[in-house]
Amino acid sequence: MGVTDPAGPVMDRDEVDRALARLGQEHEAIETSLLALQDHAGRRLLEGAKLTGVTQERWQAAEERITLLWGYFDAYTATLRGAREIRGRRRWSSREDLAELTGLLRGESVTVPGHGRLSETYSLTALVDRMNELYATSLDLVVAADAVWSALPARIDLLAAELRRTRELARSVGVRPGEHPAGDDLERITRTLTGLREDVVSDPLAFWVPAEGSSAPGGGRPDTTVYDREARALEDVRREIDAVLTVRQDAEARLIRLRDVLSRADRTLAEARTARGEVLAKIAATEVPVVSGPPTVLQEQLATAAEYRRQGQWHRLSPLLESLERKAEDELLRARESLTAVTAPLAVRAELRGRLDAYKAKVARHGLAEDPLLVERYDAARRMLWSAPCDLRVAEQAVLRYQQAAAEQLGGASAPQDREGGRS
Repeated sequence: MGVTDPAGPVMDRDEVDRALARLGQEHEAIETSLLALQDHAGRRLLEGAKLTGVTQERWQAAEERITLLWGYFDAYTATLRGAREIRGRRRWSSREDLAELTGLLRGESVTVPGHGRLSETYSLTALVDRMNELYATSLDLVVAADAVWSALPARIDLLAAELRRTRELARSVGVRPGEHPAGDDLERITRTLTGLREDVVSDPLAFWVPAEGSSAPGGGRPDTTVYDREARALEDVRREIDAVLTVRQDAEARLIRLRDVLSRADRTLAEARTARGEVLAKIAATEVPVVSGPPTVLQEQLATAAEYRRQGQWHRLSPLLESLERKAEDELLRARESLTAVTAPLAVRAELRGRLDAYKAKVARHGLAEDPLLVERYDAARRMLWSAPCDLRVAEQAVLRYQQAAAEQLGGASAPQDREGGRS
């Protein structure tokens, strides 16, 4: 430690005493901070951990800074102690003592081992600034690593425990790797969490996101991106397994409903086939749609579903039941539409018969039931509608002629189809 000539005027005794008091307080604060850094849990963990990656690189540099920091502090302590000794020689310091004290307290009086050079010289004030800089940088690193270690490993362990429970549940319902996507997802999540925990323990600073503009020590937060992604993935798998469990609980009821829907579809198609034969026999000159056979493919899939239930293959039964339920409802709807399309000519004939009889009743109420023209046209229309095969187009024209004749006899001013809602 060397002493340079003081820059500026020589300090008086009061100025020296005030400077020594201030430097003493700074010394005490710096020592307290250094001891706290030395005892910091994060620092102890960094010293004892097997580090890798960016943390290993940055901690190695931080250790050098901390060593340098203690060297600076020792030099600061020695200089301050020397100044106090000079001031303590006599109550009223001499001119020579004050000159020497001014050099120590204000000049570049502290020579310390250099960082990359042989030595460096600082004033006490500049040395305090340099120590504060080194301390803040070192503390930031220690606090960041400790924050990651405090937050992530415990959360990963909790998620891993949930993962183990989910894996056991998956095995109980037959969800296994290579057989079900959820089983493959569980294997991938397991590998990812295992690797994530190892990486967090050995390289915590790789999982630290500094806060922009923050001056607080370790300002920032742990990076939970990978953890959050795997937590969501595990939740998705858990929902899938819950769905499989639900299938196991209500599979029999769903199979019974499926059999009922397919049975109704089969009966409806059988009714449509019977109706088609009746239409072909009773209605002439009409295009009648072909009726398909029973849904044999769905029956086969239903048998497969029943076998899955018997064998407890719930993970296979779940998607098959969902597919079958949609297809069975579609099949029943198709069967009903087929029956409606096939029986449409019979419905038309029934509508014409009803209209003819309604007009006959109206004519009778007006005392015209025995009118020769009306009787003739009614009989002609009735023969066509009640004969087989019935030509609907010809029969409809006969009904219209009867309606027109009735309207004329009744003195109607508007067309009968307008007044009575007849077919055009």
